[in-house]
Amino acid sequence: MPAIWKYGLLMLLVASFSLLFGWFGGTLGAEASTGFAANLRRAMFDHIQTFSFANIDKFSTAGLVTRMTTDVTNVQNAFQMTLRIAVRAPLTFLCSIVMCFTINQRLSLIFLIAVLFLGGVLALVVNMARKRFSAVFEKYDALNASVQENVSAIRVVKAFVREEHETSKFDHAVTNLYNMFVRAEKVVVFNNPVMMLTVYTCIIALSWLGARYIVLPPASLTTGQLTSLFSYVMSVLMSLMMLSMIFVMLTMSLASGRRICEVLDEVPSIQNPENPVMEIPDGSIDFDHVNFSYHAAGSGEYVLKDIDLHIRSGETIGIIGGTGCGKSSLVSLVSRLYDVTEGAVRVGGQDVRADDVYAGGNRDRAARAAGDGQRREHVSVHGREKRRPVPRRREQHVHKRLVVLVPYDHGRI
Repeated sequence: MPAIWKYGLLMLLVASFSLLFGWFGGTLGAEASTGFAANLRRAMFDHIQTFSFANIDKFSTAGLVTRMTTDVTNVQNAFQMTLRIAVRAPLTFLCSIVMCFTINQRLSLIFLIAVLFLGGVLALVVNMARKRFSAVFEKYDALNASVQENVSAIRVVKAFVREEHETSKFDHAVTNLYNMFVRAEKVVVFNNPVMMLTVYTCIIALSWLGARYIVLPPASLTTGQLTSLFSYVMSVLMSLMMLSMIFVMLTMSLASGRRICEVLDEVPSIQNPENPVMEIPDGSIDFDHVNFSYHAAGSGEYVLKDIDLHIRSGETIGIIGGTGCGKSSLVSLVSRLYDVTEGAVRVGGQDVRADDVYAGGNRDRAARAAGDGQRREHVSVHGREKRRPVPRRREQHVHKRLVVLVPYDHGRI
């Protein structure tokens, strides 16, 4: 009786400590993972601020949003589960294996065979699922792009009665995401039946061989030792099941982590010069045989070809053309939102590539204003300003066809 009370109180004390440390581990793990996610999002956001338009075009706005939300959340969950389970489960596994070997070394070899088998299956599952989850997150980008385009241009969609087309496009993106996710999950769920097969195979093998060691002479195992082995085998296999869940989450987070690293490792295509020009004598603009392509390496089709344009300081210039003819591309080169592929753009006689990108440069001196179509337009004719409403049926066409360079201090542009 004293032994029962002694060991009972000892077990109660150990269970209390386990509860206390489990609570601390869960709380601190949650704080660490959320802090890690916050730092990761901050680092990505700060790095994105250095991107040129060419870098943003490479990833797309929807892709960057997905990486800062869904991908970071996947990494955060995997990090939290790693702190809470991937540390405790291996320790439980190792302690149970050691105890099994102290009871009977031959029967303990069953566990080693099971571990090797599960390790091979997990490696195969991770390798197959990682590729499929990478494709899944690309479909997330397409889904977010569809939502972003529809919401930002909702007036255009309604004006041209394109609701059915946008709905069909969104349904297509959702269906593609569903199909890719199902394909990825079909690989991941293969882990659970393999785990259960291994668990029950180990129990059957342990029961059959353990009974032989108890019954057949010379008896090398007692009934109590076999019962202890059953307890340890459940601890071992529960630890393996917990680790397998971690591996599934790590599989998803590997794809997300790779996409996050792509953003953090991206080098801005526009770099600030060592000795930037801070002032310009006037607001003249010169395009010296400029060729421009949106392709990052400059190997795509030219959007602007051999542009040779000279604008004197103080002149008011209207750039008029159809949608997609390159008006906005031309104006973007003045503020160095993109770099020219060939030729040079000069403001005040200075090449814009020698200008300060971040402070005091052309982006401060020049304002680029495109007609909105959702507000009344201000049209200047021979120095006289006329304010007139734009008809709703025409406003979506007007705002695509007019780009205005607005005067701003430090010399007029």
